[in-house]
Amino acid sequence: MRRYLLWLAAVAAVAGTAGYFVAALAAVEPDRIALTVSKFTFSSREIKLRKGKPVTFTLSSVDFVHGFSVPDFNVRKDTIPGKSVEVTFTPDRAGRFIFLCDNFCGEGHDQMAGVLIVTED
Repeated sequence: MRRYLLWLAAVAAVAGTAGYFVAALAAVEPDRIALTVSKFTFSSREIKLRKGKPVTFTLSSVDFVHGFSVPDFNVRKDTIPGKSVEVTFTPDRAGRFIFLCDNFCGEGHDQMAGVLIVTED
């Protein structure tokens, strides 16, 4: 009887753990956002995200090695002309946060920014 109870406990533990991992994997799938970068502009200047939901930005540059920086979340990546690069992070707080190019790209560089709007839901 004791072996049977140990076996039953082991089966229950494995079943419970498997369900946990399946749920965790389903919850981790990031949103994907494509962002094209060119001198003095991002293809989107306002992006809405959800707090706690991972997001992957796929960045592509058409003309220069621009930077993609979100200082409030310690996110930074260089874009490479003709190639796509990805950066993934999870916003851990709600609010409005600036993203910007941090590689000087000429006159107009100071206007190369946008806002991430992170909501609670």
